[in-house]
Amino acid sequence: MPILPLDSGRYGSKEIREIFDDNRKLDYQLKFEAEVAIAQGELGVIPENASKEIAEIANSNKISLKRIKELESISEHDTAAFVESIAEECSEKAKPWVHYGLTSSDTVDTSTSMQLKDSLKIIESKLLRLARVLSDRALQFKDLPAVGRTHGQHASVIAFGLKFAVWASEIVRHLERIDEGKKRFLVCKTLGVVGTGSVMDKLALDVQRVVANRLGLFPVDSATQVVPRERYAEAQFFLSLVGTTLDKMAVEIRNLQRTEIGEVSERFKRGQMGSSAVPVKRNPIKSERISSLSRLLRALVGVAMENVSLWHERDLSNSANERFTIPMTVILLDEMLNLMTNVITNLEIHNERIMSNLRMTNGQIHAEFVLDLLIKKGIPRFDAYRDIQRVAFSAIENKQSFLDAIRNDPELGKHLTSEELIDTFEPGRHLAASPNIIQNIAKMVHDAELKYSKAS
Repeated sequence: MPILPLDSGRYGSKEIREIFDDNRKLDYQLKFEAEVAIAQGELGVIPENASKEIAEIANSNKISLKRIKELESISEHDTAAFVESIAEECSEKAKPWVHYGLTSSDTVDTSTSMQLKDSLKIIESKLLRLARVLSDRALQFKDLPAVGRTHGQHASVIAFGLKFAVWASEIVRHLERIDEGKKRFLVCKTLGVVGTGSVMDKLALDVQRVVANRLGLFPVDSATQVVPRERYAEAQFFLSLVGTTLDKMAVEIRNLQRTEIGEVSERFKRGQMGSSAVPVKRNPIKSERISSLSRLLRALVGVAMENVSLWHERDLSNSANERFTIPMTVILLDEMLNLMTNVITNLEIHNERIMSNLRMTNGQIHAEFVLDLLIKKGIPRFDAYRDIQRVAFSAIENKQSFLDAIRNDPELGKHLTSEELIDTFEPGRHLAASPNIIQNIAKMVHDAELKYSKAS
């Protein structure tokens, strides 16, 4: 019976969840044992006939989870039971060489790297998809003036598409971070009990290099009994950082969907219910779900950090929680990427409300440009600043448009012509570099698609 939402399939795609399924995990571990045996046979570490037999058994369908569980009930050691289940199928001549020179963590850590490797292929493809959707939205609205807000207050004019461009840029940066980090956290270890290579002696590093190459991983340069947990902490941090960017996007969408702002709204399909009590509610539930999952994702990084400090060459204080933290991190991020891509693709943009909000302050959003106009006429910056502030505050008090207040002010009015003011109060004139920035980000996304789609 499913206990956690992950068990029921509520979160994450089928393809990402299958990577962490017990049967798939067994496949990874069997592949590792097969590749180690083959490499050891080729390099003369174990008899070649034994290496071939072990690999053949590992690649067959003879090793079952059921039998491993039976053996584990006796040994109370899951990896020992796994190794014993392989040895049971081998001839007497091959049995001594099963898992030769290895320790449990070699199998567990390397198979974890294999899981991460396959997971990241899926995550990267979804990051590329999201970057493309964001880029397309940025281009769609690159010429639409909108309110730019700081501290929750109207500040100046932006292109509405700039919001999407900023997000697209960060998604591309995440692709770069993950790709650059692979050499540190997609690692293979075959160095045995305390990281010396022990019984494989001088050939230990050669075995590790060959196995890593065949598995598409990087040989760990040094380790104790386990891969240093800084590696996994970094991977989880990078993935959590992606989730934090998705949360940033979700928070903005949630704010823009507030009744008082109303510039966007999540797609509300026929038959959907926003509230069991209030029939008119259309809540940004997908964005809220992203924010909720992001909190959990960030919390898992703290656990990964705690796992770095193990006793001596290792203890088991990391082992139990990693069975949760690593699969959960990947699966939850997959869910969040699916959600955000859906939200952005179907996001309804309310142009009229965007323009209405631009006019909400009766022209005061153009104060920055009035200040610039006065500076260019030779008025000292802070003299102009204080006069604009005085007129603006008075206009609010008297419920007067900012444009009329400037025209009627003896100090400001004498410096500015009516034509200059009308031109300055046209929001479409103040997109500045926004369209160029958006075009540059669109090219960045295009280049990333070429680079990372080929790499995967």
